[in-house]
Amino acid sequence: MSSASTSPARSRLAGGLRRFVAWLPADVDRRVRVFAWLSFVAEVLIIGTGGAVRLTGSGLGCPTWPRCTADSIVNTPEMGIHGVIEFGNRTLTGLVGILALVVVVLVWRMRRERRVLFVLALIVLGGVVAQALVGGVTVLTGLNPFIVGFHYIASVSLVAVCAAFLVLMSGPAGSRVLAVPRWFAGLVHATTGVLALTIVFGVLTTGAGPHSGDAAAGRNGFDAEILEHVHSWPGYALFILTLVVVIAAWRLRLPVRRWATALLAIELVQIAVGLYQARNGLPEIAVGTHMVLAALAASAMTVVVLRLKEPAAAVAAADRRETASARG
Repeated sequence: MSSASTSPARSRLAGGLRRFVAWLPADVDRRVRVFAWLSFVAEVLIIGTGGAVRLTGSGLGCPTWPRCTADSIVNTPEMGIHGVIEFGNRTLTGLVGILALVVVVLVWRMRRERRVLFVLALIVLGGVVAQALVGGVTVLTGLNPFIVGFHYIASVSLVAVCAAFLVLMSGPAGSRVLAVPRWFAGLVHATTGVLALTIVFGVLTTGAGPHSGDAAAGRNGFDAEILEHVHSWPGYALFILTLVVVIAAWRLRLPVRRWATALLAIELVQIAVGLYQARNGLPEIAVGTHMVLAALAASAMTVVVLRLKEPAAAVAAADRRETASARG
Protein backbone atom coordinates (compact mmCIF):
# COMPACT_ATOMS: atom_id res chain seq x y z
CA MET A 1 0.00 0.00 0.00
CA SER A 2 1.41 3.41 -0.93
CA SER A 3 2.08 6.20 1.50
CA ALA A 4 -0.47 8.33 -0.38
CA SER A 5 -3.25 5.84 0.37
CA THR A 6 -2.28 5.39 4.02
CA SER A 7 -2.05 9.13 4.74
CA PRO A 8 -5.84 9.76 4.69
CA ALA A 9 -6.40 6.73 6.91
CA ARG A 10 -3.87 8.03 9.40
CA SER A 11 -5.46 11.46 9.29
CA ARG A 12 -8.88 10.01 9.99
CA LEU A 13 -7.47 7.97 12.86
CA ALA A 14 -5.69 10.99 14.31
CA GLY A 15 -8.83 13.09 13.93
CA GLY A 16 -10.95 10.46 15.62
CA LEU A 17 -8.48 10.23 18.47
CA ARG A 18 -8.52 14.02 18.92
CA ARG A 19 -12.31 14.05 18.98
CA PHE A 20 -12.34 11.25 21.55
CA VAL A 21 -9.87 13.06 23.79
CA ALA A 22 -11.93 16.26 23.47
CA TRP A 23 -15.02 14.25 24.49
CA LEU A 24 -13.35 13.12 27.72
CA PRO A 25 -14.25 15.20 30.79
CA ALA A 26 -11.90 18.01 31.79
CA ASP A 27 -13.17 17.79 35.36
CA VAL A 28 -15.25 15.39 37.41
CA ASP A 29 -18.69 15.04 35.84
CA ARG A 30 -21.53 12.53 35.89
CA ARG A 31 -19.62 10.04 33.73
CA VAL A 32 -16.72 9.92 36.17
CA ARG A 33 -19.00 9.66 39.20
CA VAL A 34 -21.10 6.85 37.72
CA PHE A 35 -18.15 4.68 36.69
CA ALA A 36 -16.25 5.39 39.90
CA TRP A 37 -19.23 4.12 41.89
CA LEU A 38 -19.63 1.12 39.59
CA SER A 39 -15.95 0.30 40.09
CA PHE A 40 -16.34 0.51 43.87
CA VAL A 41 -19.44 -1.71 43.87
CA ALA A 42 -17.72 -4.25 41.60
CA GLU A 43 -14.69 -4.40 43.91
CA VAL A 44 -16.97 -5.12 46.87
CA LEU A 45 -18.99 -7.61 44.84
CA ILE A 46 -15.93 -9.60 43.79
CA ILE A 47 -15.04 -10.04 47.48
CA GLY A 48 -18.48 -11.56 47.92
CA THR A 49 -18.12 -13.88 44.92
CA GLY A 50 -14.58 -14.77 45.94
CA GLY A 51 -15.95 -15.70 49.33
CA ALA A 52 -18.61 -17.82 47.65
CA VAL A 53 -15.88 -19.66 45.73
CA ARG A 54 -14.11 -20.48 48.95
CA LEU A 55 -17.13 -21.20 51.13
CA THR A 56 -18.75 -23.57 48.64
CA GLY A 57 -15.55 -25.57 48.15
CA SER A 58 -15.21 -24.31 44.57
CA GLY A 59 -11.65 -22.99 44.87
CA LEU A 60 -10.40 -25.59 42.41
CA GLY A 61 -13.60 -25.66 40.36
CA CYS A 62 -11.30 -24.57 37.55
CA PRO A 63 -8.23 -26.67 38.37
CA THR A 64 -5.75 -24.69 36.28
CA TRP A 65 -5.01 -21.14 35.14
CA PRO A 66 -5.37 -19.11 32.93
CA ARG A 67 -7.57 -21.76 31.29
CA CYS A 68 -10.35 -23.36 33.32
CA THR A 69 -9.07 -26.80 32.31
CA ALA A 70 -6.12 -27.95 30.25
CA ASP A 71 -8.38 -28.09 27.18
CA SER A 72 -11.01 -25.42 27.81
CA ILE A 73 -10.98 -21.71 28.58
CA VAL A 74 -14.47 -21.93 30.10
CA ASN A 75 -15.95 -24.40 32.55
CA THR A 76 -17.49 -27.59 31.18
CA PRO A 77 -20.75 -29.32 32.19
CA GLU A 78 -18.74 -32.17 33.72
CA MET A 79 -17.28 -29.75 36.28
CA GLY A 80 -20.68 -29.14 37.84
CA ILE A 81 -21.64 -26.24 40.08
CA HIS A 82 -18.11 -25.76 41.39
CA GLY A 83 -16.86 -25.01 37.90
CA VAL A 84 -19.71 -22.55 37.35
CA ILE A 85 -18.96 -20.68 40.60
CA GLU A 86 -15.21 -20.49 40.05
CA PHE A 87 -15.47 -19.48 36.40
CA GLY A 88 -18.14 -16.92 37.30
CA ASN A 89 -15.73 -15.30 39.72
CA ARG A 90 -13.03 -15.22 37.04
CA THR A 91 -15.48 -13.61 34.63
CA LEU A 92 -16.34 -10.92 37.17
CA THR A 93 -12.62 -10.13 37.41
CA GLY A 94 -12.79 -9.14 33.75
CA LEU A 95 -15.70 -6.79 34.43
CA VAL A 96 -13.84 -5.24 37.37
CA GLY A 97 -10.84 -4.67 35.11
CA ILE A 98 -12.96 -3.07 32.39
CA LEU A 99 -14.56 -0.67 34.86
CA ALA A 100 -11.15 0.24 36.29
CA LEU A 101 -9.84 0.91 32.77
CA VAL A 102 -12.85 3.10 31.95
CA VAL A 103 -12.18 5.24 35.05
CA VAL A 104 -8.53 5.68 34.03
CA VAL A 105 -9.59 6.78 30.56
CA LEU A 106 -12.21 9.18 31.92
CA VAL A 107 -9.70 11.00 34.15
CA TRP A 108 -7.04 11.13 31.42
CA ARG A 109 -7.60 14.78 30.49
CA MET A 110 -7.50 15.86 34.12
CA ARG A 111 -4.36 13.86 34.96
CA ARG A 112 -2.40 17.05 35.71
CA GLU A 113 -5.08 19.14 37.43
CA ARG A 114 -6.45 16.15 39.39
CA ARG A 115 -3.26 14.12 39.64
CA VAL A 116 -4.35 12.30 42.79
CA LEU A 117 -7.46 10.95 41.06
CA PHE A 118 -5.40 9.76 38.10
CA VAL A 119 -2.90 8.02 40.36
CA LEU A 120 -5.66 6.33 42.38
CA ALA A 121 -7.33 5.14 39.17
CA LEU A 122 -4.03 3.69 37.95
CA ILE A 123 -3.51 1.93 41.30
CA VAL A 124 -6.92 0.27 41.00
CA LEU A 125 -6.29 -0.82 37.40
CA GLY A 126 -2.82 -2.14 38.23
CA GLY A 127 -4.20 -3.82 41.33
CA VAL A 128 -6.87 -5.64 39.35
CA VAL A 129 -4.26 -6.97 36.94
CA ALA A 130 -2.03 -8.02 39.83
CA GLN A 131 -4.98 -9.67 41.57
CA ALA A 132 -5.72 -11.74 38.47
CA LEU A 133 -2.12 -13.00 38.55
CA VAL A 134 -2.29 -13.69 42.29
CA GLY A 135 -5.52 -15.57 41.69
CA GLY A 136 -3.68 -17.73 39.17
CA VAL A 137 -0.90 -18.41 41.66
CA THR A 138 -3.56 -19.30 44.25
CA VAL A 139 -4.98 -22.00 41.96
CA LEU A 140 -1.59 -23.28 40.83
CA THR A 141 -0.42 -23.66 44.45
CA GLY A 142 -3.51 -25.66 45.43
CA LEU A 143 -5.11 -22.81 47.43
CA ASN A 144 -2.17 -22.09 49.69
CA PRO A 145 -3.87 -20.39 52.69
CA PHE A 146 -1.27 -17.62 52.96
CA ILE A 147 -1.65 -16.70 49.29
CA VAL A 148 -5.44 -16.87 49.63
CA GLY A 149 -5.18 -14.55 52.64
CA PHE A 150 -2.97 -12.11 50.74
CA HIS A 151 -5.46 -12.23 47.86
CA TYR A 152 -8.23 -11.14 50.22
CA ILE A 153 -6.22 -8.37 51.90
CA ALA A 154 -5.28 -7.00 48.47
CA SER A 155 -8.97 -6.99 47.51
CA VAL A 156 -9.88 -5.07 50.67
CA SER A 157 -7.09 -2.59 49.90
CA LEU A 158 -8.50 -2.00 46.41
CA VAL A 159 -11.93 -1.33 47.92
CA ALA A 160 -10.30 1.27 50.19
CA VAL A 161 -8.55 2.90 47.21
CA CYS A 162 -11.86 3.09 45.34
CA ALA A 163 -13.42 4.69 48.42
CA ALA A 164 -10.60 7.24 48.50
CA PHE A 165 -11.30 8.08 44.85
CA LEU A 166 -14.99 8.64 45.65
CA VAL A 167 -14.14 11.02 48.49
CA LEU A 168 -11.57 13.07 46.61
CA MET A 169 -13.55 13.34 43.38
CA SER A 170 -16.37 15.08 45.30
CA GLY A 171 -14.10 17.94 46.35
CA PRO A 172 -12.22 20.58 44.39
CA ALA A 173 -8.64 20.27 43.21
CA GLY A 174 -5.91 21.85 45.28
CA SER A 175 -4.23 21.46 48.63
CA ARG A 176 -6.00 20.11 51.68
CA VAL A 177 -5.35 21.09 55.29
CA LEU A 178 -6.15 19.48 58.62
CA ALA A 179 -9.68 20.37 59.72
CA VAL A 180 -9.62 18.63 63.13
CA PRO A 181 -7.42 18.86 66.23
CA ARG A 182 -4.12 17.01 65.88
CA TRP A 183 -4.86 14.74 68.83
CA PHE A 184 -8.09 13.68 67.16
CA ALA A 185 -6.29 12.93 63.90
CA GLY A 186 -3.80 10.82 65.84
CA LEU A 187 -6.66 8.93 67.49
CA VAL A 188 -8.22 8.18 64.09
CA HIS A 189 -4.90 6.97 62.67
CA ALA A 190 -4.40 4.70 65.68
CA THR A 191 -7.91 3.32 65.15
CA THR A 192 -7.01 2.66 61.50
CA GLY A 193 -3.99 0.63 62.61
CA VAL A 194 -6.15 -1.47 64.93
CA LEU A 195 -8.62 -2.08 62.10
CA ALA A 196 -5.79 -3.31 59.87
CA LEU A 197 -4.59 -5.60 62.66
CA THR A 198 -8.12 -6.95 63.14
CA ILE A 199 -8.42 -7.80 59.45
CA VAL A 200 -5.02 -9.53 59.39
CA PHE A 201 -5.91 -11.71 62.37
CA GLY A 202 -9.27 -12.43 60.78
CA VAL A 203 -7.52 -13.67 57.65
CA LEU A 204 -5.22 -15.89 59.71
CA THR A 205 -8.22 -17.26 61.62
CA THR A 206 -10.04 -18.11 58.40
CA GLY A 207 -6.88 -19.71 57.04
CA ALA A 208 -6.86 -22.06 60.03
CA GLY A 209 -10.57 -22.84 59.90
CA PRO A 210 -12.65 -25.35 57.95
CA HIS A 211 -13.41 -23.22 54.88
CA SER A 212 -10.36 -23.97 52.75
CA GLY A 213 -12.00 -23.69 49.33
CA ASP A 214 -11.40 -27.37 48.53
CA ALA A 215 -11.33 -30.60 50.49
CA ALA A 216 -7.73 -31.22 49.41
CA ALA A 217 -6.45 -27.73 50.29
CA GLY A 218 -4.15 -27.36 53.27
CA ARG A 219 -4.53 -24.99 56.23
CA ASN A 220 -1.99 -22.58 57.71
CA GLY A 221 -1.21 -24.78 60.74
CA PHE A 222 -2.42 -22.39 63.45
CA ASP A 223 -4.97 -23.33 66.11
CA ALA A 224 -8.25 -21.90 64.83
CA GLU A 225 -9.90 -21.83 68.26
CA ILE A 226 -7.07 -19.81 69.80
CA LEU A 227 -6.98 -17.45 66.81
CA GLU A 228 -10.70 -16.81 67.18
CA HIS A 229 -10.04 -15.32 70.61
CA VAL A 230 -6.90 -13.46 69.48
CA HIS A 231 -8.86 -12.02 66.53
CA SER A 232 -11.55 -10.73 68.90
CA TRP A 233 -9.11 -8.71 71.04
CA PRO A 234 -8.21 -6.07 68.42
CA GLY A 235 -11.84 -6.27 67.24
CA TYR A 236 -13.16 -5.09 70.61
CA ALA A 237 -10.33 -2.54 70.90
CA LEU A 238 -11.38 -1.23 67.48
CA PHE A 239 -14.96 -0.84 68.67
CA ILE A 240 -13.93 1.06 71.82
CA LEU A 241 -11.60 3.37 69.88
CA THR A 242 -14.27 4.03 67.27
CA LEU A 243 -16.78 4.81 70.00
CA VAL A 244 -14.37 7.38 71.45
CA VAL A 245 -13.88 8.85 67.96
CA VAL A 246 -17.64 9.16 67.47
CA ILE A 247 -18.26 10.79 70.86
CA ALA A 248 -15.40 13.27 70.37
CA ALA A 249 -16.46 14.05 66.81
CA TRP A 250 -20.04 14.87 67.81
CA ARG A 251 -19.06 16.86 70.90
CA LEU A 252 -16.67 18.98 68.83
CA ARG A 253 -18.94 18.95 65.74
CA LEU A 254 -16.13 17.77 63.53
CA PRO A 255 -16.68 17.10 59.79
CA VAL A 256 -16.07 13.36 60.23
CA ARG A 257 -18.85 12.74 62.73
CA ARG A 258 -21.39 11.18 60.36
CA TRP A 259 -18.93 8.85 58.67
CA ALA A 260 -17.45 7.89 62.03
CA THR A 261 -20.97 6.96 63.13
CA ALA A 262 -21.42 4.90 59.96
CA LEU A 263 -18.15 3.10 60.73
CA LEU A 264 -19.35 2.35 64.26
CA ALA A 265 -22.62 0.94 62.90
CA ILE A 266 -20.73 -1.37 60.52
CA GLU A 267 -18.55 -2.55 63.39
CA LEU A 268 -21.61 -3.32 65.54
CA VAL A 269 -23.07 -5.48 62.77
CA GLN A 270 -19.65 -7.07 62.22
CA ILE A 271 -19.34 -7.97 65.91
CA ALA A 272 -22.83 -9.46 65.91
CA VAL A 273 -22.08 -11.55 62.81
CA GLY A 274 -18.75 -12.63 64.28
CA LEU A 275 -20.35 -13.80 67.52
CA TYR A 276 -23.09 -15.60 65.60
CA GLN A 277 -20.69 -17.48 63.33
CA ALA A 278 -18.38 -18.44 66.22
CA ARG A 279 -21.27 -19.88 68.23
CA ASN A 280 -22.97 -21.68 65.34
CA GLY A 281 -20.16 -23.61 63.71
CA LEU A 282 -19.10 -21.01 61.15
CA PRO A 283 -22.07 -21.16 58.74
CA GLU A 284 -21.00 -20.21 55.22
CA ILE A 285 -23.41 -17.29 54.77
CA ALA A 286 -22.24 -15.70 58.04
CA VAL A 287 -18.56 -16.08 57.14
CA GLY A 288 -19.19 -14.54 53.72
CA THR A 289 -21.09 -11.64 55.27
CA HIS A 290 -18.23 -11.13 57.72
CA MET A 291 -15.77 -10.89 54.80
CA VAL A 292 -17.82 -8.27 52.96
CA LEU A 293 -18.43 -6.24 56.12
CA ALA A 294 -14.67 -6.08 56.73
CA ALA A 295 -14.24 -4.50 53.30
CA LEU A 296 -17.03 -2.00 54.01
CA ALA A 297 -15.42 -1.15 57.36
CA ALA A 298 -12.11 -0.50 55.60
CA SER A 299 -13.82 1.77 53.07
CA ALA A 300 -15.68 3.69 55.80
CA MET A 301 -12.42 4.12 57.73
CA THR A 302 -10.80 5.44 54.54
CA VAL A 303 -13.52 8.06 54.28
CA VAL A 304 -13.05 9.08 57.92
CA VAL A 305 -9.29 9.45 57.47
CA LEU A 306 -9.67 11.56 54.33
CA ARG A 307 -12.33 13.74 55.95
CA LEU A 308 -9.77 14.77 58.55
CA LYS A 309 -8.61 17.24 55.92
CA GLU A 310 -10.63 19.68 53.88
CA PRO A 311 -9.77 21.90 50.89
CA ALA A 312 -7.58 24.76 52.03
CA ALA A 313 -9.86 27.36 50.44
CA ALA A 314 -12.91 26.06 52.32
CA VAL A 315 -11.08 26.04 55.66
CA ALA A 316 -9.80 29.58 55.08
CA ALA A 317 -13.31 30.80 54.24
CA ALA A 318 -14.71 29.18 57.40
CA ASP A 319 -11.98 30.82 59.50
CA ARG A 320 -12.84 34.23 58.02
CA ARG A 321 -16.53 33.72 58.84
CA GLU A 322 -15.71 32.77 62.42
CA THR A 323 -13.44 35.80 62.80
CA ALA A 324 -16.10 38.14 61.41
CA SER A 325 -18.75 36.60 63.69
CA ALA A 326 -16.53 37.05 66.74
CA ARG A 327 -15.90 40.69 65.90
CA GLY A 328 -19.58 41.32 65.34
